[in-house]
Amino acid sequence: MTVTYVIDGSGITGLDSFWDVFGEAVNGPGGFFGRNLDAFADCLGGGFGTPEDGDFVVEWRDHARSALALGHEETARRLERLLPRAHPTNRARLERELAEARAGRGPTLFDQLVGIITDRTRPGTLRLM
Repeated sequence: MTVTYVIDGSGITGLDSFWDVFGEAVNGPGGFFGRNLDAFADCLGGGFGTPEDGDFVVEWRDHARSALALGHEETARRLERLLPRAHPTNRARLERELAEARAGRGPTLFDQLVGIITDRTRPGTLRLM
C-alpha cells in the first residue's frame, strides 16, 4: 500500500521550517529525522521514517511558496552558516556558491531538495502541487 506524505508548503518559511514540516509529515507530530541534506537523502532511502520498499509519494502542496522561501536568499544564509566550519579544501567552492546565491543565480535549496527527492526515490514519487 502506497503511503502519501503531504508537505504543506504554506508552512515553509525557510530551511528550518522545511525540516519541521517534512519531519512531521513522515514521522508524525514532533517528527525528526535530521536537519541536513544528507539526513534528508537517507530518510528518503527508507528505514528512517519512509518505507524501505520505497512505496511512497511526496505530495508537496503550495510548492511555489516553498520555492520562494527556499530561494537564493535562504540558500545564501545556509552557505554563510556552513562556510566558517568548512574544510579548507571546500571553502573556495562554498565561496563561489555563496557569491552566486547572493547574486540570485545558481541552484536554490528548493532545487536541491527536489533533486534529492527525484534522485533518491522512484519516478513519480514527487508530486508538486
